Amino acid sequence: MAEITATLVRELRDETGLPMMDCKKALTEAGGDKEKAKETLRKNGVALQGKRGDRETAFGRFGIYHGVDKSSGAVVELKCESAPVANSAEFIQLANDLAQALATGPGAKTADELLDQPSPSKPGKTLRDVKDDMFNRIREVFNVGRLMRFDGGTGAYSHNSGTVSGVLLLVEGGTNEAAKDVAMHVAAMRPLALNKEEIDPALVDKEREILKEAALKEGKPANIVDKMVEGRLRNFYAEKALLEQPFVKEPSLTVSKFAEAAGMKIKKFLHWELGRE
Repeated sequence: MAEITATLVRELRDETGLPMMDCKKALTEAGGDKEKAKETLRKNGVALQGKRGDRETAFGRFGIYHGVDKSSGAVVELKCESAPVANSAEFIQLANDLAQALATGPGAKTADELLDQPSPSKPGKTLRDVKDDMFNRIREVFNVGRLMRFDGGTGAYSHNSGTVSGVLLLVEGGTNEAAKDVAMHVAAMRPLALNKEEIDPALVDKEREILKEAALKEGKPANIVDKMVEGRLRNFYAEKALLEQPFVKEPSLTVSKFAEAAGMKIKKFLHWELGRE
């Protein structure tokens, strides 16, 4: 058996980021073979992840890959157990790598499909390898949540202080700055749909009934109530439909008019808040 020297243990620790005692034990089991020891450490970490899989992952962030000149964009929800880890550079890198892989690779319908794809920033490793290595060093559970890819030009915004949220827009034309401005608007104003036609009809009918009842209580003639209600529904649409909303940075314009002035067509959007399906 090869001698397990302090230098060899230190090399393995530097390469894996794991405690000295764990590295020494793995080297002893591997007969001094450093690569075998790494594999042992990795397997031990995967086993430990399985035991801790039910831990709550209430923190995290959204990795986003976007650009109005790119062929696709994506957003991926990555969750962890604590705020310090969620704000660490390597966690941010993994979240963004997940989004980049989803946008530029073959696509994925599930977290497992995505994790088995190559890491954009760690050549020779899959995203799962990177995730497992991080768990081995940090000993926090990481869970990949929702993921979505839009094919076409995209704009995005991620808000990571207070309520963590991510916005992705599918656009045609425009600039990254204009698209980001609209994405920030979405995060602030939380529209329910792109336009009034896409609002849930049940919500519209409920609002219509509320407005009708209010008009009748005001003593309005029954024969004009329906027309009044349809007029008042414009305020409801302006509150719930993105394209109808007054643009937060220039309230004299609707989002639709702002986009038009920027030479941009907004085709679709998503707005996710961490942990809220």
